[in-house]
Amino acid sequence: MRHRLIPFSTNAVVAALVASLLLAGCGGGDEEEPPSQSAPSEPTSSETSEPPEPMYWPLTGLERTEDAPAHPVIVTKVDNTSSSAPQVGLGSADMVVEELVEGGYTRLAAFYYSKVPADIGPVRSMRASDIGIVPEGATVVTSGAAPITIKRVNGAGIPWITEGAAGVYRETSRSAPYNLFARLRDIAKRLKAKDEPPAYLPWGTEADLPKGGKASTLTADFGAHSTTWAFQKGGYVNTDSYAAQGDQFPADSVLVLRVKVGDAGYKDPAGYPVPETKFEGKGAAMLFHGGRIIRGTWTKDGLTGAIELATRDGELTVPAGHVWVELVPEVTGNVTFAK
Repeated sequence: MRHRLIPFSTNAVVAALVASLLLAGCGGGDEEEPPSQSAPSEPTSSETSEPPEPMYWPLTGLERTEDAPAHPVIVTKVDNTSSSAPQVGLGSADMVVEELVEGGYTRLAAFYYSKVPADIGPVRSMRASDIGIVPEGATVVTSGAAPITIKRVNGAGIPWITEGAAGVYRETSRSAPYNLFARLRDIAKRLKAKDEPPAYLPWGTEADLPKGGKASTLTADFGAHSTTWAFQKGGYVNTDSYAAQGDQFPADSVLVLRVKVGDAGYKDPAGYPVPETKFEGKGAAMLFHGGRIIRGTWTKDGLTGAIELATRDGELTVPAGHVWVELVPEVTGNVTFAK
């Protein structure tokens, strides 16, 4: 069967065409779409970045605002007898360690990093004890040492500077051997550090300290020499100091560590056996701060290990500031204090 065609009039075709055009126009295909709701803008990097971590000086625990100096820690061996008076440069030290030498006298290891004085002295010789005292990466300024000590210091990888090097000189107004000095600031400019040194002590704040007991004075007795400290105006004054007036070390704390002492294996020119402080292992500790004493213990894993302090209640930290460390012999030394 054949399908019958249904005729369309011209008017109908035109009407249909117009309708289709109208429908297309109503579809809005040529118009811009209304703007969609935008996602929240991402915060800028300055809004999201955390504030920079604070930086601290490794030998004082105090906050610093500048980059670390280019030079390493410089440890200078300084005479500590009446013949050294006046000592020069101790007032600029970050830290000082007092150690036993022959005859019951002491010698100082003065640490410089955040501040370096123009001159330091009188410069004296190293001891094997310094291997456990000098921090890794530091350079020692010294008048030399006995051959056996030099061999051990070199074996420990500790660089040192002595007479004959640029910046080490004899002060003509003094008598030998107490007339060797060093232009430390000039020496520092020629030294380059590989890495920034780690903290020498476990630093904290005064608020971290246990209450402790009252102690307005203390005396560290090494035998032939004693060092006495008096708590005055918020700090400690060395009443036995040989430093020049106005150039004394500004101690905020005094840290006493009782240490074992052995024989270094040789005698000094006067015939005295040379002692060697064994700054490793463990021993009793006394931290003097704010006119008070906190008792505890110290531990050190090997000569190059970090110093750790503790009380019976846990970790003990040292309030940030300038610290004088007394390495007092367990057997032949003594420590006394008074309220």
